[in-house]
Amino acid sequence: MAELIHEHSTTVKDDDGAIYGAEIWAEQRLDGTWEGWLEFRPADDGGEVLRTQRETSQPSRAAVEYWATGLEPIYLDGALARARGRLL
Repeated sequence: MAELIHEHSTTVKDDDGAIYGAEIWAEQRLDGTWEGWLEFRPADDGGEVLRTQRETSQPSRAAVEYWATGLEPIYLDGALARARGRLL
């Protein structure tokens, strides 16, 4: 089952000016490792949630947390661009 790992304090704006909140989610795989992805939720609560494909693979949940808390705003911009077209 997927777990919310971190809610980023920075919002992200797309090319059309829509503002999104960034969340980092992860799930443990059958082999015990974890994979993480980002979900972008519209600030106006009216649009679709956008989700990236796998952004990281880590050996533990703690490692995903460490990765998630180190993401810079420029990374979020790129992740939103990757997520566009992948509606959740």
